[in-house]
Amino acid sequence: MHFTKMQGLGNDYLYVYGNVPETITDVCIRLSNRHFGAGSDGMIFISPSPIADFKMRIFNADGSEAKMCGNGIRCVGKYVYEKGYTEKTNLRIETLSGIKTLNLRLIAGKVKQVSVDMGRAEVSKDITVPLENGEIVCTPVSVGNPHAVIFVKNAENAEVSALGPQMEHSELFSGGVNAEFAEVTGENAIRMRVWERGSGITLACGTGACAVASAAVSKGLCEFDKPITVKLDGGRLEITVSREYKVTMTGPAETVYEGDVVC
Repeated sequence: MHFTKMQGLGNDYLYVYGNVPETITDVCIRLSNRHFGAGSDGMIFISPSPIADFKMRIFNADGSEAKMCGNGIRCVGKYVYEKGYTEKTNLRIETLSGIKTLNLRLIAGKVKQVSVDMGRAEVSKDITVPLENGEIVCTPVSVGNPHAVIFVKNAENAEVSALGPQMEHSELFSGGVNAEFAEVTGENAIRMRVWERGSGITLACGTGACAVASAAVSKGLCEFDKPITVKLDGGRLEITVSREYKVTMTGPAETVYEGDVVC
């Protein structure tokens, strides 16, 4: 199997053009291991689509399948353009959470940034989640996949490794959830850290940044229709949320290396 390791703000996946193998769970767990494998947050498979330009399927580091990945889909745009599968700079990508539209921004023929129409975010009322040693208030948000946004006074000191897995496996989220710990640091500026369902702590989560920005505007902490800078451990994303909660995400996509593995 030939793969390309790519990353968006340090959220890294192994990209393969072709069909998903029947042994995907074992393959993904083995290759994602950062000590005994290639090391990644999971694997993304790209193939032709009957309803869009391409289709992407996303698998977390534990082999479970995800519906959507914001950082991952930006790299899909870079992958198909730079490998010659398309000459388009505006693409439609089929995902398990619907078709997403990409706009590729080129510098010297290379894709450096990608803007993604993420669709409409669904922000729910705050809920209280029981934990082992107390409880926590969060804002549930769906951006094609489930998120629990927790606003904190200091994101740097947030107990992500302790609270993240408890949130992910809470009975209130039947299929698990991604947990974001967010601090509003200035005008339309947010610092965010994340625990991703199926992968644990990651350097960045594109859908998570969209969820945090959507929750922030719903609470009046940031402004609608203006770019919101979300700073993650791996870098910055620019998120814009309309009054109809339509979300646009802009950020980088980079290739790390190419590799081959016998599965």
